[in-house]
This record gives sequence, structure tokens and C-alpha cells, in this order.
Amino acid sequence: QVQLVESGGGLVQTGESLRLSCTASGRTSSTYTMGWFRQGPGKEREFVAAITGSGGVTFYTNSVKGRFTISRDNAKTTVSLQMNSLKPEDTAVYYCAARRISPLSIVIPTAYDYWGQGTQVTVSS
Repeated sequence: QVQLVESGGGLVQTGESLRLSCTASGRTSSTYTMGWFRQGPGKEREFVAAITGSGGVTFYTNSVKGRFTISRDNAKTTVSLQMNSLKPEDTAVYYCAARRISPLSIVIPTAYDYWGQGTQVTVSS
């Protein structure tokens, strides 16, 4: 089993920044792809960003490209999401997720094997 714990959420104003962190423990592997998803009020969980095990390839949903940056430190088994120029529509619970090697698309929540409990991000206008 792998346990994921997110931190770094909070309340900010439009245009400000936040940095989310996710720490993995248990039977972790540097080969796992790590992802961030979010779920806003009354919405389905949606893909935000992902990074491959080697850290060499990153993926972003269009709405966060140029504003969010995902990174990982395999030595510390952490993955981070730097969020700049935040907008009210970024308000959501953000979840960290991990997946083993899989043929499924990285943007699909069911393609991930492990999930954190989520951290709330609120952006006021």
C-alpha cells in the first residue's frame, strides 16, 4: 500500500500563489506517475497535472498551462504543485494521486491506484 498526504492548501486572493505538496509513504516507487486532480463544488473530479516517474515528462490541463508547475523529488518521495496567478475558478479540493505503469490515460481518475485525502484551495475574487 501507498499512503499519500497533501498539504499547502488555503485561502488566497485572485492573482496570488500557493504551493501544494504531497508526501508518499509505504510501498512507494519512483516509477509511479504522480498526478494532481481537483474537484470543485458540484463538479466531477478533473485532471490538473501529472509527472512521470523519471520526472522527465509533465502533463497539464489547458486551463492551468503557464500558471501551474508540477515537480517531484524522488529522494524525498514528494510531489509538488506550484500554483501561480490563481483564479476563483481554481477553487477546489486538490487531490494527489499515484499510479503504477498503466495503459490508461493519465487524465482519467480511475487510472490511479492511490489517493490522498485532499486539501482545500479557495481563491477569492
